[in-house]
Amino acid sequence: MKAHASVITLGARDMNRVKKFYNEGLGWAVHHEAPGYWLSFSLNNQALEFAFTPWEALAQDAGASADGSGFRGVTLSYVVQSEKRVDEVLEQAQRAGGTISRPTQKTHGYYSGYFTDPEGYHWKVVTGPGMQAFAAE
Repeated sequence: MKAHASVITLGARDMNRVKKFYNEGLGWAVHHEAPGYWLSFSLNNQALEFAFTPWEALAQDAGASADGSGFRGVTLSYVVQSEKRVDEVLEQAQRAGGTISRPTQKTHGYYSGYFTDPEGYHWKVVTGPGMQAFAAE
């Protein structure tokens, strides 16, 4: 099997809040939407879709229990070109309604901080050696 992902789908308890955060707050253009059931944003020139589906519906689709809580064992990373940009992205996320879950710090030559979106998903905003090829901006 080729290493590849086409869509990353996360469960959302409040689809309207998710849309407001990513679309209005962070400025991401909605790529596909089925109101109340599916919301996606294209990433990397449409190479990847980042999507949300109502929590219970996604759990049912996966054949899993919908009662999960706390840390979900996943983080998403947003790689940038500079420490200044790390700070800017975290500030933008906070203004949009996100929560800074770990302030910026330098660790092993990398500069990063975390925010959570309104659904509690953790985003690491990071820059450092060897990461330029992955940088979004």
